[in-house]
Amino acid sequence: MKALILAAGRGERMRPLTDRTPKPLLPVHGKPLIIWHLEALAASGVREVVINTAWLEEQFPVLLGDGSRFGLAIRYSMEGRDHGGALETAGGIATALPLLQSDTFWVVGGDVFVPGFRFDAQHVTDFTASGDLAHLWLVPNPPQHPRGDFGLSPQGRVLAADHTQAQTRYTYSTVGLFQSALVAGVAPGRKAALKPCFDAAIAQGRISGSLYTGPWADVGTPERWQALQDDET
Repeated sequence: MKALILAAGRGERMRPLTDRTPKPLLPVHGKPLIIWHLEALAASGVREVVINTAWLEEQFPVLLGDGSRFGLAIRYSMEGRDHGGALETAGGIATALPLLQSDTFWVVGGDVFVPGFRFDAQHVTDFTASGDLAHLWLVPNPPQHPRGDFGLSPQGRVLAADHTQAQTRYTYSTVGLFQSALVAGVAPGRKAALKPCFDAAIAQGRISGSLYTGPWADVGTPERWQALQDDET
């Protein structure tokens, strides 16, 4: 099984912390955010990881190398070098597909802290058999995002926020299983947002979801980053 870690963003709201360090390389409890993901992926049996980069991207291979010290093979989709800057989420995924060389893969945001998540192989088996285009892990809405992103039906189907059954909304954790077909209409090397891809797949009834209630944080501001450092739980 393979994984894509999204790490290309500039992290404007995290300035000045991100003026010299990409957000996924900022430490939490003494360890860069992205290394928490790499160690969890390796512990769950993932062996190949692609990391897409743009802002200060030369720092990633210097710190992480080829991944061998984590028990992984890491390759880099360097959007800054090859395309002049970050391509947004769907553009980044579509551009990384030749490196992934897999129709099914994990996707995880490099700027979230989710230390208890397990990239379980059974999730992959179930998802592959489902015919869905994505399976998203949703979390209870954090204070900074009270309206959430999606609804979730009792049958585990992800619903548009304005769906009549989406009375309770949740926030997308930026952890998911994707099929490459989710971004089939996105040209590699071009900027493209992920939301239209999600919207189209939800309209087709082809996105499933699970509610994740373990520790999770979107490290989106210096204040939230500091709160994580101060949290010893």
